[in-house]
Amino acid sequence: MTPENHAFTYLISNTGKSLAEGAPNAAFRWMHIQGDVAYAAAALSELSLDPVVVAALSATETRPRCTPHGDGAVVILRGVNLIEGAAPEDMISLRVWIEHSRIISVGIRPLGALDDVVASVVGDRAPVSSGAMLANIALRLVDRAEPVIAELNEELDQIEDALKDRDIAETRSAVSDTRRMAIALRRHLFPQRDALTTLEVEGFDWIASLASAHLREAVDRLTRLCEELDMIRERCQVVQDHVLDVRSEAMNQQMLVLTLVAAFFLPLSFLTGLLGINVGGVPLAQSAFGFWIICGVLLAIGVLEYVLFRIFKLF
Repeated sequence: MTPENHAFTYLISNTGKSLAEGAPNAAFRWMHIQGDVAYAAAALSELSLDPVVVAALSATETRPRCTPHGDGAVVILRGVNLIEGAAPEDMISLRVWIEHSRIISVGIRPLGALDDVVASVVGDRAPVSSGAMLANIALRLVDRAEPVIAELNEELDQIEDALKDRDIAETRSAVSDTRRMAIALRRHLFPQRDALTTLEVEGFDWIASLASAHLREAVDRLTRLCEELDMIRERCQVVQDHVLDVRSEAMNQQMLVLTLVAAFFLPLSFLTGLLGINVGGVPLAQSAFGFWIICGVLLAIGVLEYVLFRIFKLF
């Protein structure tokens, strides 16, 4: 067995204390399997589970959902990826089979929220039922997600505050990254809320009122996080619209300058082009002062154009 592939089991009493294996007064058993898909499938096959449950818990790809099966349920959850160097929106799945006296969880990649749950079990502060254990896991997942979303809000605040000082391309890139992360997080958190709601309303008699209240708390907090992510997406859209307006205004200013330059030199170019044709009868062609006279005429036309442009407030 490699360090990446391992499993642990806790027997928990109805007072929240961890018990030794074989203790007669255990309220429920929590078993966690950590490892790749092949290892998880092999470990699950030894636990007398329905093949449908084994297939769901060891699937290669999963999405948050709750599927009742007999007197239990398959619950797929997701937690933010806080592994160093990883993207938080690359969320890590946690697959759970829950019934009255047993809860089996499967993790393909390490998940920090489970460390919090294990710490409470080791400290004899464990939930007192399988339903309360799942609610506790869901709340710990929310605890880990909240700082990530708060950081997204702070990053967007900084982008908005520094919008005038930032380069347009840099601003667009930063806003796009923030919006993409918000969309990815919401894509998993929103169905996770629905999964916990399904488990709560399914009416399993082994989900006590306290566990149901904790599940509702997890649902409420997930709803708030989804609303914050929606707000972040809308704020990103506002910033992007502002960036597009700034770029459009800059392009309009540049086009105005080019148009004014072209309009200013159009009469002068026409006159010099007309005088430069190779035919007879060009005025002042034989005059010793012809060049200077033409320059004076061009200067007078230029001054007249400048005055007209100022009168019509073209610049």
